[in-house]
Amino acid sequence: MANDQHATWGGRFSEEPAELMLKFSESVSFDSRLALYDLRVNRAHSAMLCKVGILSDEERDAIHAGLDRLENDIRNGKVEWDIRYEDVHMNLEQILTRDVPAAAKLHTARSRNDQIATDMRLYFKDVCRAIDERLAVLLNVLVEIAEREREVLLPGYTHLQRAQPVSVAHHLLAYAEMFSRDRVRFAAAADAANVCPLGSGALAGTTLPIDREFAAEQLGFVDADGKPRVTRNSMDAISDRDLFLDFAQACAVCGVHFSRVAEDMILWSTREFGFVELPDAFCTGSSLMPQKKNPDAMELLRGKAARLQGNLQTLFTMVKGLPLTYNRDLQEDKPPVFDSGDQVSICLEVLAGALGGMKVKAETCRKAVSDPLLLVTDVVDYLVRKDVPFREAHHLAGKLVRMAEVENVAIDRLPFDRVKSLHDSFDEDWAAVFDLERAMEKRTGAGMPGREAVESEVRDWRERLDHGES
Repeated sequence: MANDQHATWGGRFSEEPAELMLKFSESVSFDSRLALYDLRVNRAHSAMLCKVGILSDEERDAIHAGLDRLENDIRNGKVEWDIRYEDVHMNLEQILTRDVPAAAKLHTARSRNDQIATDMRLYFKDVCRAIDERLAVLLNVLVEIAEREREVLLPGYTHLQRAQPVSVAHHLLAYAEMFSRDRVRFAAAADAANVCPLGSGALAGTTLPIDREFAAEQLGFVDADGKPRVTRNSMDAISDRDLFLDFAQACAVCGVHFSRVAEDMILWSTREFGFVELPDAFCTGSSLMPQKKNPDAMELLRGKAARLQGNLQTLFTMVKGLPLTYNRDLQEDKPPVFDSGDQVSICLEVLAGALGGMKVKAETCRKAVSDPLLLVTDVVDYLVRKDVPFREAHHLAGKLVRMAEVENVAIDRLPFDRVKSLHDSFDEDWAAVFDLERAMEKRTGAGMPGREAVESEVRDWRERLDHGES
């Protein structure tokens, strides 16, 4: 390999890197996806160099024209990435310099360290925005189903045992709360990314008279008032990977959420539960058993969640022992975050599609929720209203459950005299607590599953989503 094809650091060395080292150390195979961001950074940097007098207007214009041609080639798939130049930055610089001699000045007053840090912050701003859009779509799907199925009741579960009645809407809006918090996390990551590190150099800036604020404005690193936001410490700007961790953690938490939804849907779609039917378009069959309809999309969502957690752990382990500032280990920070961004994006689309095509089996839900044991806690409340201490009321309700089991009768069918023998506070109206409609109507407090409370929540969600709120 001729020296004019060598990386920019080649002047220090007496021999070329081994071919094996080139294959081992290259990153263009994965960071080439940053090419368009890198061109934006090159435009802003060259414009800044011209502003401070390092480039002439003619040199700047020639570089910008070359960048435009290069962008067109990239978008049309005409650029071939060469591992001899290690990364996306040097590949683009080599191609551009062959076309525009003035581009040999382009790397003035910067390092690949602050260049890649800036590229990645642009990437994070974009990917957080894209994920937020997918979360908004998913939330709309959840709210639409909640609104449509708000009259359908089914058992809520703890320990995977039937516990108390809730509505399908209330259950789905629990997921909405989770994904709403995810939007907050991604918004925070996007805000953290909105600070420009360009001008930090390798670690200690430059002696040249650059204008960091101008470059930041050119790239859109500005606050709500349009004022530029730049990093405050050059060493931190180069070595900081908090943003990577924040983003990967937001992805991992989001993965936990869609994995929990998937687990519920897998259970609900079994014959044992039978609460929903998942759409054929998001299920598959068996190569052996013709009758099977497997919830593969939901199972893959669970698996993807584990992958996202692994990406986060990779980043934590990579960064934990690194001294300031840049270390080559950090080249490996990009595959985990790229993968997390890609996987969260497609997972949210799949989940929205699968839920959007899901059918709620109202009759099966009705049969399941008719179990009177779901309202035993209401017996406790009945006794508490009669001034029975809660612990005693709880114990008495437990005795009723045991009595019904021993006598092999539904709890709401126990003879009144047998019930009255347990405590004088029981009156003939005691079994009214097992009226499901009554039970739901009494759950009127904020955040409860009563009809009015749920309808209020649905309206509130619809208003928030219509106004673009999380």
